[in-house]
Amino acid sequence: MNNRLTYAALLTSGLLAAGMALAEPKRPECIAPAKPGGGFDITCKLAQGGLKDAGLLKAPMRVTYMPGGIGAVAYNAVVALRPKAPGVITAWSSGSLLNLAQGKFGRYDEKAVRWLAAIGTDYGAVIVHRDSPLQTFDELITRLKQAPSELVIGAGGTVGSQDWMQAALIARSAGIKPEKLRYVAFEGGGEPMTALFGGHVQAIVSGFGEATAQLDAGNVRILAVLSEERLPGKMANIPTAKEQGYDVVWPIVRGFYMGPEVSDENFKWWQERFETLLVDDGFNAKREQFDLLPLSKTGAELEQFVYEQVAEYRKLADEFGLIQ
Repeated sequence: MNNRLTYAALLTSGLLAAGMALAEPKRPECIAPAKPGGGFDITCKLAQGGLKDAGLLKAPMRVTYMPGGIGAVAYNAVVALRPKAPGVITAWSSGSLLNLAQGKFGRYDEKAVRWLAAIGTDYGAVIVHRDSPLQTFDELITRLKQAPSELVIGAGGTVGSQDWMQAALIARSAGIKPEKLRYVAFEGGGEPMTALFGGHVQAIVSGFGEATAQLDAGNVRILAVLSEERLPGKMANIPTAKEQGYDVVWPIVRGFYMGPEVSDENFKWWQERFETLLVDDGFNAKREQFDLLPLSKTGAELEQFVYEQVAEYRKLADEFGLIQ
């Protein structure tokens, strides 16, 4: 009897292992919903390199760029055109959730996809060129109070986007009406930095992870990070907006979702890979290289987190009159 049970258990485990092997995608793809450069690109590159280096993905993962609507084009394409694609994961950030909260992704809401994994977080930051006359965050605020229309702020998103919301919260905390800001929107995180180097904008608001390479090269300065406390490592010397008297905190969570009709088997395959990856020392080191802080959620836990975040963002968007 025991032999039969042992045989049955082995057979079952063998079938499960075979099933999981069959679930591995032959042509894995990560969609970055923007142009190359910026946070979505970083997110996909982390998955691409991390899964390969950890031996969790046999086939090479390609990164596909799908800009438009700060994630809306990619979201609609996945839901409507590739809902069952077993090998496709799409990068998202807190900005994606904010846009969902405002109905910017068309008829699809936050329940239209399968939320796969959150792999890390960074925080909003206020960035200027290394040669900017603005030496401190308080100087920037003073300049905005004196003549808000004379300071051009660039960011990777239109009015109501994550970067705009950061700028609006900073303005509100300083007693400045957000609509008075001279705000220039770009597609993705790479273009605002190019505009800053060209002198077309005087400051940009984005996630600090999008600026650290230029910070390391000495090309930019970060006047404030939008975190509760100072960040560790090389960011430790950069003050928060909060400690400078402006109570603005904006975490930027990054992760992946899949199509709504992806099978449970395929979804579980990816979920298990990310759960393994997120406790891998090599991946943690790679995440640190991109200046992302640990934040690990998958499956049902992530889904609940997403739904709660979207609900909070709806309230915030309503306060700013962004929901009609």
